[in-house]
Amino acid sequence: MSDVLTIAIAGASASGKTLLASTIVDELTKECPGQSIAVLREDMYYRDQTHLSVEQRELTNYDHPDAFEHTLLLEQLRRLKAGLAVESPIYDFTDHNRSSDTRAVKPAKVILVEGILVLGDQSLLPEFDIKVFVDTALDICLLRRIQRDVKDRGRNIESVAEQYHATVRPMYFEYIAPSRAYADVVVTNGGMNRVAIDMIKSRIKPLLMEQAS
Repeated sequence: MSDVLTIAIAGASASGKTLLASTIVDELTKECPGQSIAVLREDMYYRDQTHLSVEQRELTNYDHPDAFEHTLLLEQLRRLKAGLAVESPIYDFTDHNRSSDTRAVKPAKVILVEGILVLGDQSLLPEFDIKVFVDTALDICLLRRIQRDVKDRGRNIESVAEQYHATVRPMYFEYIAPSRAYADVVVTNGGMNRVAIDMIKSRIKPLLMEQAS
């Protein structure tokens, strides 16, 4: 598929990446009826861990680059850009393993890829036309992560806090924060930054309108 615009949105865990991406997609879907934006979420590409026990899966460092199957993400991103549909994996955060189900993603003029390390993989970088880094204070990220993991992923506060200090925070400084240097745009306040949302939308909307005409 020619003239595909690919946007990467990276940043710390619970920094507001998903909110930023979903806000952009939801608003443009309403403003450009009939047009779609393909979305790939990096956290759906955690490696399959069927060969491990649940106890062993809980010990995985989910913020390290090796936890992700970036080769599959890259392959599916390239297929979408070529105009081909893909079956994106679905990750079960309660079971700490990839689900047997998949999600159909159709090709589109605009592709959004969001995740903590999408700007930290040198093989992915050349695929992105616009690279965004969501810069949010880590104490805010921790509070958001506790709320999300306890409410949506069935975890307790103690385990979330322990994981955060053991791996999430150290991996942020080792791998995620350095990837900020590759960003074209640095966004504060995540999905609530109205200026950033409007700026990104202004780059995407002409493509969708062109497709509709």
